Amino acid sequence: MEFSQASYKIISDLLAQRTGQQLTDSRKWRLESALSGVFRRHGIANIDQLVCLLGAASQPSQYNDLADEIVEALLNNETYFFRDKPTFDQIPLEVLPELKKRRQRERRLSIWCAGCSTGQEVHSLGMLFEEQKGLWAGWNIEILGTDISNKAIQVARKGLYTQFEIQRGLGVSAMLSYFDEAAGGWQMRENARRHSRFEEHNILTQSPGRGRFDLILCRNVLLYFGSEKRALAFQRLSNALANDGFLMLGAGETVSPHTDAFIPSGKRASIFELRSSIQGAEPTAQFA
Repeated sequence: MEFSQASYKIISDLLAQRTGQQLTDSRKWRLESALSGVFRRHGIANIDQLVCLLGAASQPSQYNDLADEIVEALLNNETYFFRDKPTFDQIPLEVLPELKKRRQRERRLSIWCAGCSTGQEVHSLGMLFEEQKGLWAGWNIEILGTDISNKAIQVARKGLYTQFEIQRGLGVSAMLSYFDEAAGGWQMRENARRHSRFEEHNILTQSPGRGRFDLILCRNVLLYFGSEKRALAFQRLSNALANDGFLMLGAGETVSPHTDAFIPSGKRASIFELRSSIQGAEPTAQFA
């Protein structure tokens, strides 16, 4: 379906202003399908009519409500349990054992999943710690999931997923161990959610925790930022990471050329550490 370049610019500028994300030409094809629900709710047929409706808003609240609805529809909430498993498996095999040594005295571990979408990544970590609960007995484990999408965060907090969502990345044994069948899908049990918390947050703003995080997962989030915003995001991430902590990006993502604050963590794929560290560890991040 055709739409004017002026309408496209208004929508893309709105997304950039609200989230920092770029609506590149490579994502232009999905505009109509992403906004189809907005069209139905407002009885309109295309993007040009949507832009007219946005411009006709007589009150700031009407404009903001519609703008929020548009932005929510355009956000990419693609995720699934144990996503990119070869990359994810480095967490229990290499990252957590190293952090366990480094935090043996404090016995506290704080993890931030930035851009967590509907929560599957956070809940994957929750299941992982529940599987290893004997190794972490007496430890204070905190997993914070954040996303700019309020709708996605609400889903993450509920921990209720459809059969389709459950089957993506989750085996039958894990499903039966950590979920109960419920009206509308499968409800995650409290034993795998007890370490987790979710907040609405923009990665381009200040860190959502007090202190610094031992492990930050920011996977397939920065792909949607331009060079300037990506550099700012890396600055925020470096400020939020403990000096001896780890940053995990998505498979194939890298820090170069957007920042020199991080270096690859040995031969680990998609895992980075801060280039320089100050003697003495910062206090581990705690939830407000």
